[in-house]
Amino acid sequence: MLPMRRFVLTVFFLTVFFLSSILSFASATQAEVQIGASAPQFTASDVHGVNQSLDQYKGKIIVLEWTNPECPYVVKHYQTGNMQQLQKKYVGLGVVWLTINSSGENKQGNLSTEEAKNYLSEKAAVPTAYLFDPSGTIGKSYGAKTTPHMFIINSAGTVAYAGAIDDNSSSRHSSVENARNFVAEALDALLADQPVQTASTKAYGCSVKYSS
Repeated sequence: MLPMRRFVLTVFFLTVFFLSSILSFASATQAEVQIGASAPQFTASDVHGVNQSLDQYKGKIIVLEWTNPECPYVVKHYQTGNMQQLQKKYVGLGVVWLTINSSGENKQGNLSTEEAKNYLSEKAAVPTAYLFDPSGTIGKSYGAKTTPHMFIINSAGTVAYAGAIDDNSSSRHSSVENARNFVAEALDALLADQPVQTASTKAYGCSVKYSS
């Protein structure tokens, strides 16, 4: 009877250890940045082969836009010109706009350098830089879950907004009209040195196609 009890207890504790390890691993690999927390630092290569780091834009308001050119929700915002209009307006006002592709190798949305250049040209997109994150390191450090998933970092280097681009989660192109744009609201507030009223929303779109 005693050996059986030991066996049951051993299995129980091993199971608890295994599950806690899985949860710890998931937490470590898919962090959730908190509003008001320091933005995780990173360095990534852009379409011109130049390394871009968050630190080089210290003191600037920064937008991080997670993207996947094959995602219908991303297509909605680029086919209507909504994303490009935001990029053009706010980059023109001194905001740094970093578009990040975290699709892993052989995953939907993963682009070569030339494909990314062609995509930006075809869509007349004007981010400050288009960055590659095929390992998913940057995406997971921010907890980016969808495309698009938007993060705004204020001039002090802390996360001021995280979530959806707007309040209409439909993939229909017409849904862009009259949608409440959370990104524009947050940027307007920060540029006016005002607090962001809606700092966190639930992002919608396709799941980020991480390599693992």
